[in-house]
Amino acid sequence: MNLPLKGKTALVTGAGRMDGIGAAVCLLLAEKGADVFFTYYEPYDLDEEWKKSSLKSTEQLKRGIREKGRIACAAEIDLSQPQAAHDLFERAEQEMGVPDILVNNACYSKRDSIQSLTEESIDKHYEVNVRSVLMLCKEFALRYKGKEGRVINLTSGQGLGAMAGEIAYAATKGAIQAVTATLAAELAPLHMTVNCVNPGPTDTGWVDDNLREALLPKFPFGRLGMPEDAAKIIAFLASSDSQWITGQTIHSEGGFLRQ
Repeated sequence: MNLPLKGKTALVTGAGRMDGIGAAVCLLLAEKGADVFFTYYEPYDLDEEWKKSSLKSTEQLKRGIREKGRIACAAEIDLSQPQAAHDLFERAEQEMGVPDILVNNACYSKRDSIQSLTEESIDKHYEVNVRSVLMLCKEFALRYKGKEGRVINLTSGQGLGAMAGEIAYAATKGAIQAVTATLAAELAPLHMTVNCVNPGPTDTGWVDDNLREALLPKFPFGRLGMPEDAAKIIAFLASSDSQWITGQTIHSEGGFLRQ
């Protein structure tokens, strides 16, 4: 069996729902040989009806990782809180050692237009989507002593077109894409690569029948993206095969047409 990540440990944030990208990433990284420490935050994971209808089981995800022969640990953590990044790395290091791979998948996303936008909404998006990501990268940089560190951030294609009705989300996720080149330059001397993945519209449970009907014609392959699609590109970026790729945003959208 090909195990390109054998001997590696991955820290994946935002894996609280089995239908989500985070869970798919955890399972595929484990399949490729990595032990996995993942985070979840139930007050956000289940705060909307469409989330409640999808399977949510931390123990099920742990079991899935372990069935692949890997170590699985998890922590519930609110990444919007100060010191959350430090506390998370402390716990992960105690339980599994310093990770080799950091996947910043967790996000905060609520709809707001220019009319409904509030300072509180901007702050909530910023705390998770920007501050926690940067501080997690800092903790990784301070602790990692290996030769093949990997940071993979998730974005949403903000630079490719408008995201009307999601102003704070677009601004904060776009900030991570914008800073990727700088993070890559800062971390390269520490033997780390930093990349972003934009998976495009991905069916993680939020797509109802009407939205699916509207989106399908925009996908040349005749289907929406699935969590496993995003997981595959993330697993590649986590591997040694990606060692000469850094500072990039990879738009893995299946040819999604925005017009």
